[in-house]
Amino acid sequence: MAASFFGPQKNTNVRVGLPAVCFVWQIAMVVLFGVFIRYDEESDTHWVEFRRENNITSDIENDFYFRYPSFQDVHVMIFVGFGFLMTFLKRYSYGGVGFNFLIAAFGLQWALLMQGWFHSLNPETGKITIGVESLINADFCCAGSLIAFGALLGKVSPVQTLVVALFGVTLFAVEEYIILDLLHCRDAGGSMVIHCFGGYYGLAISWVLYRPNLHLSKRFHGAVYHSDLFAMIGTLYLWMYWPSFNSAITDHGDGQHRTAINTYLALASSVLTTVAISSMSKKGGKLDMVHIQNATLAGGVAMGTAAEFMIQPYGALIVGFCVGIISTFGYLFVTPFLEKYLKLQDTCGVHNLHAVPGMLGGFIGAITAAAATEAVYGAEGLRNTFDFEGEFENRTPGTQGGFQAAGTCVSIAFGLVGGVCVGFILRFPIWADPGDDNCFDDEVYWELPEDEEIVPPVLEYNNHMIHKHQEISESNFSVDQS
Repeated sequence: MAASFFGPQKNTNVRVGLPAVCFVWQIAMVVLFGVFIRYDEESDTHWVEFRRENNITSDIENDFYFRYPSFQDVHVMIFVGFGFLMTFLKRYSYGGVGFNFLIAAFGLQWALLMQGWFHSLNPETGKITIGVESLINADFCCAGSLIAFGALLGKVSPVQTLVVALFGVTLFAVEEYIILDLLHCRDAGGSMVIHCFGGYYGLAISWVLYRPNLHLSKRFHGAVYHSDLFAMIGTLYLWMYWPSFNSAITDHGDGQHRTAINTYLALASSVLTTVAISSMSKKGGKLDMVHIQNATLAGGVAMGTAAEFMIQPYGALIVGFCVGIISTFGYLFVTPFLEKYLKLQDTCGVHNLHAVPGMLGGFIGAITAAAATEAVYGAEGLRNTFDFEGEFENRTPGTQGGFQAAGTCVSIAFGLVGGVCVGFILRFPIWADPGDDNCFDDEVYWELPEDEEIVPPVLEYNNHMIHKHQEISESNFSVDQS
């Protein structure tokens, strides 16, 4: 009985379940926003009065003009970068980009509420105020669930993806509050709270949802030329905008500037070591597109915590150099090991791109924080960088390093424990998930266009055309003059 209860669900009809969840949850968002969410002082019509009372001389000093360019970059990463990165499967491009869209659209609404309750709830009015920085943080919150989705890609139903987002955003808000507020860690680019948590959250869910007969879908579990090319578009968007991602919510001035520089350098360094290891691993020195799509981004992940610290440009290059190697080796050896011996099926390899680089980024941040000195930072710079104010005024860099390491452990624990719990919820046979022989196939949940009939070209003057049709006569190459 237990086996049948937790067994694979073969009925993939979501005509009732998916609309019901979407309508009910969106109506719930409308109600909750009506009760709790209001504009902050910089987006409210009382901005004019606020500006006068605070001696602000120009509208250009509104935080919107400082943060919105970064918000645009982060938003593109969430919807275009992550979405297209998941289109590498030959028959699951609709699902990769479409369900990414669905998760993010719901997740950002739920994130504004969850993060608001923890960070910006006014105890007097009972309201949450939001501005442009709230939108950036909501996108960050969604990123954790999108990373988790990468481990589950092609193996879950759209309703299950929404459940992953619901619990993922909730867990993210709690662990973020513990790490950033209670432990007072610094993690501007989210190595700990986003990548480490999201990676282990997705891996734990995937472990619980292990499919022993996934080989029945082996015909779809792979890429073709054009699907890999589409995924590479996602890689390039992520790679270009990652400096904005890591620096989006850092302090204006030197902190934001330094974060962008360090991330920029770490990303560049990881590309070269990824290419080197990928070439070394293949016969004839050929490159593997899986490595280039993913491991080249590991430098940005690993620099998320330490990027705003004085790690120095050469330090950023060293971080990128090392994690490029580690991530590529992960795709070569760790992913097959996890599947064979730990029964962990990781579709996108989030273990190698997010979980391990995120964990390493957290510990790199801890070491960099513990090594901070007034000689390097200056007394005021040390206070500003680590926010040694109020109840944390007497905290030393060494102590800060210890708390940074503890924060990394908290993110791992939340990801693993939360993922296992959510995984068991997703095993209930009510979610219309695909059978083991139907995974990685868009046809299960999407209306697909009919395959177009391939018609031999009449005018083969394009020199890119390498497949000539010998049966076409010379008369086919002429154009009638009217």
